[in-house]
Amino acid sequence: MNIQWYPGHMTKAKRMMQENIKLVDLVMELVDARIPMSSRNPDIDELGKNKARILLLNKWDLADEKKTEDWSRYFQDQGFHVVKINSRTGAGVKAISGVVQEACREKIQRDRKRGILNRPVRAMVAGIPNVGKSTFINSFAGRACAKTGNKPGVTKGAQWVRLNKQVELLDTPGILWPKFEDPKVGLRLALVGSVKDEILNGEDLALELLGFLKKEYPGVIPERYKVDESLEEPEILYGIAGKRGCLLKGNQPDPGKAAAILLEEFRSGKLGRMTLEIPG
Repeated sequence: MNIQWYPGHMTKAKRMMQENIKLVDLVMELVDARIPMSSRNPDIDELGKNKARILLLNKWDLADEKKTEDWSRYFQDQGFHVVKINSRTGAGVKAISGVVQEACREKIQRDRKRGILNRPVRAMVAGIPNVGKSTFINSFAGRACAKTGNKPGVTKGAQWVRLNKQVELLDTPGILWPKFEDPKVGLRLALVGSVKDEILNGEDLALELLGFLKKEYPGVIPERYKVDESLEEPEILYGIAGKRGCLLKGNQPDPGKAAAILLEEFRSGKLGRMTLEIPG
């Protein structure tokens, strides 16, 4: 599958981020812990190259624990401050305030030498669509101050959020980049829901996921769906349709409905904690 998605509003959002980057001390980038590299927009690296950087491995409760540790070490070796979080439940969020102070220690010390005391750290929160930025901001702030939704493209413009006397956050829209050079990147983004489902072929996506599960997480398919995973992927999908009662007229299996169930259960963690890529 060759998946590309770059609607016009993302160009405008990127331009707005370029204008605002000079106002911030720190870039906090959220990535999806299930696809930590594929969910990193290379444009954000370019934008934040002279800023302090924090990488937030969000949705880590859905990711493979051992692989998340590997990724955490990998990004720390690249010079990032790394925090594992679940923005929905707030797990790991309390640790971020201390990491912000650590990441911006030089800036805070410079301010003190100039006699500037208690100027808040200004941080831009950036990331791809549907990675959980607005949910994270609400969790960090302890109140609903950013629009949220379980679909890409909810945040349309930038908004400043004052958390406390130490930190101000700039919420930004999720942006992708114009072309995924590696088709696997587009596929992974689609699997976790960062590309609009309306532009995708759900059955093809489900077949790709089944192939991945057979190879990387053997045993999950028969355990969850009671279908033999030695079958070809289309046969497995038909088997899932039969087991879950996804039927068309004449009691024929409905692979489209089965695909929707499989993708939803993967995305919500019902198939277990999984990571789609490894460092290196």
